[in-house]
Amino acid sequence: MPELENVLRAALTQEDTGWNMGSFGAIAEFHHVYGDTAPTAFDGLQQVTPRGGVRIDRLEGVTPVAYETLSPKPHRWTQAVSLCLPEAEAAMHQREVLTELGPDANALREEDRGAVLFDMGLGQYQVDFCIRTADAALLDVLRAQEGKSLFDHGNPAMGAILKAHPHRVALTRLGRVEVYQMIGGPDTDGKSPEGPHTHVLPKLLRAGRTHSANTPIPEGLVPCCGVHPENPVIGRLGEDKPFVREAFDLFQDLLKAWGPEAYVTGKDRAWKALSDGMAASDVVEPESRVGRAGWRNAIRQWRVLHGDSALLSDWAATFDRDPDQVDPENPGH
Repeated sequence: MPELENVLRAALTQEDTGWNMGSFGAIAEFHHVYGDTAPTAFDGLQQVTPRGGVRIDRLEGVTPVAYETLSPKPHRWTQAVSLCLPEAEAAMHQREVLTELGPDANALREEDRGAVLFDMGLGQYQVDFCIRTADAALLDVLRAQEGKSLFDHGNPAMGAILKAHPHRVALTRLGRVEVYQMIGGPDTDGKSPEGPHTHVLPKLLRAGRTHSANTPIPEGLVPCCGVHPENPVIGRLGEDKPFVREAFDLFQDLLKAWGPEAYVTGKDRAWKALSDGMAASDVVEPESRVGRAGWRNAIRQWRVLHGDSALLSDWAATFDRDPDQVDPENPGH
């Protein structure tokens, strides 16, 4: 069984590992950018660059859940580890109006600790989604609208935020992610900047969910931090890349230790049957949605590991169809 703290400490110095904190519809992401200075070792579980940062303050009571999900593209899959807490322990303040919280004394960088935090009032269960600023003009607007919803018709605060591009800070019971780059919108041609960025998607927020339906989080747990180790077939910008066997093997170890039993069993069954040369007509896919996801990803990964064949094409045509995904692969991207 891998030791969680050691896995996280190593991941914090790996350029291809991404991090996020948030909910379904409000998320802050930390990624390294190709060409930037390589990550350095910090005291504690943190990483900071000129574009953003992440810090994990608590591991007590954390349950890691490793999982792979189906991609809409049949030659790919996604992978992650969610650091989860019991539902009651994961709860944050769930404020629904703009609220001043005072100077951010716990900011990752000393130079940001005098700037003022405001909870945006998104009302999300496991994250206080905040902005942080020392801009006098923006502070005047925010303070004038404190106690009101950012989504009220005619509220000038949201427009001022989009114009000023304050830092965004996602706070959970496990720590924080900070983003220093511009907010994706009119000033960025509608695109999120490469590297650390945030998404606030009102349509998804209205669903009131803590996480995507694609994520197999056990009942009673809430994901509070997402860790995305290097994907063996997808690059940091979402591009296809040549298969990286080492990244694949490393994640399989995490999946065996922390993955959903139904998923791991479904994948192992499919690989055993493929190894034995069994035709698709002679096997039965798992009944559960999670098990079927493991079965289908087994087909995709077998092709990468062993190449195509008539047998595998038969399996893919029979089983790898009509995706079970309820949500897009990357909502907001």
